[in-house]
Amino acid sequence: MSERRWWPQSLLGRLSLVMVAGLLITQIAGSAIWATQLRAKAEADAKSAAQYLGQGAASSIRFFRSLPPSYRSLLIQQLREMGGTRFFVSLNRAYVPVPPIAPNALADTALGTVGATLRNDLNHDQFRLAFAWPDQLAVSPDGVHLGELPENWVRHILLPKPDPAPILVIQTELEPGNWLYMATLMPDPYFLRNSDPLSPDRLVLQGLSLAAVLLLSILVVRSITRPLAALSDAAEAFGKDENAPALPVTGSREFVNTARAFSAMRDRIARYIEDRERLFISISHDLRTPITRLKLRAELLDDEALRNEFEEDLDELDMMVKGALQCVKDSDIHENPAEIRLDSLIKRLVRSAQLAGHSVAFGGTSAVVRGKPLALKRAIGNLLDNALFYGERAEISVRTLDGWVEIAVRDHGPGVPEDAFPSLFEPYVRLAHGRERNDGGMGLGLGIARGVIEGHGGKLLLANHPEGGLNSVIHLPA
Repeated sequence: MSERRWWPQSLLGRLSLVMVAGLLITQIAGSAIWATQLRAKAEADAKSAAQYLGQGAASSIRFFRSLPPSYRSLLIQQLREMGGTRFFVSLNRAYVPVPPIAPNALADTALGTVGATLRNDLNHDQFRLAFAWPDQLAVSPDGVHLGELPENWVRHILLPKPDPAPILVIQTELEPGNWLYMATLMPDPYFLRNSDPLSPDRLVLQGLSLAAVLLLSILVVRSITRPLAALSDAAEAFGKDENAPALPVTGSREFVNTARAFSAMRDRIARYIEDRERLFISISHDLRTPITRLKLRAELLDDEALRNEFEEDLDELDMMVKGALQCVKDSDIHENPAEIRLDSLIKRLVRSAQLAGHSVAFGGTSAVVRGKPLALKRAIGNLLDNALFYGERAEISVRTLDGWVEIAVRDHGPGVPEDAFPSLFEPYVRLAHGRERNDGGMGLGLGIARGVIEGHGGKLLLANHPEGGLNSVIHLPA
């Protein structure tokens, strides 16, 4: 099964994705645990503070109940002038509606604790509780708001500005038509904000921390994968017989060891290729000299039949030597890579074939690849020669597909048996109908073509065409 599309193909992308995902999961899990602990602590602190506040409120209510009604207003006026008290207190003739704050679990917990404390201390539940914001808070049935009161009345008790905090309002009826109005803050005025794990300042801090860690992680991953990319480029250049710069022997110990091993392997392979070429050239030269002498001696034979047999055997041996030499040279052409216009290259091959009397059709789009012009021309030429030898006519087409250039060479011959495909690229392998139509071939063209194409980073695929004949398809990187 193919890998999912979201999974990157590069090592840099995979390591970056894994590290980003790991950091995000760790951050989310840590934030969830921290938020749970913060909420539990905030709830315990709110209950404790609300219980302490409820006990103070109960004492104040009992005190005002014990005073004669005529003394209450005088005492409230003295408290306002004195300042520094916990409660803002006023007397009203009726209950004052209070617009509550938005529903909040912690605020509900505080109200529930204050209410339970008042019920236990006062032995009744004739009171009303609510949290309200200062700008919406009315302090009398006439609609007088908190902001309209003298500043010295509320400055030391409540926080109407510049950073308002929710105000706890407690109202209870002392006697019919006489309501006690008390307003105060929680010991921690901003207890709702401080208990929110997703407050803007915390989110900004976590975002900056996460961004810094991710940036450092990606830089580390990039420093690890960059030498591997250099190693990959060097291996690809060596495979295409291009002069690649030496790998730097800096970085981690593992990469330094890998770079040294790759450089040593590259040198050994280069020496092996040079030795192989010299060996084949020497062997072919040494064999062709006695073959020439034998041909001269065969001419001196009086028996014509025997002379013909000798000449046929010597011609076959000479062809095998030339084929071996061609196999080495054609698969190891030393050229500098250049930009190649395939339509121009193929048109020259088609023109030459047409001048020789063959039927060749060419069509397709213009495409450009980078490679060795002579080697690529020889590879395509080998496929075209095979198509013309073994088919009645040939067709060549070029098109681009997803970053690849596809060159298709189709003949109109009998095709290839399915069981013969695995052996087509082996040297000196020729099918029966090929030997009948072209008895001078050596069976080296397909192997040479595949070696050249793979040296360009491409691939050669052979298949029978649905309408008959063999279809040879070359894929080259665009």
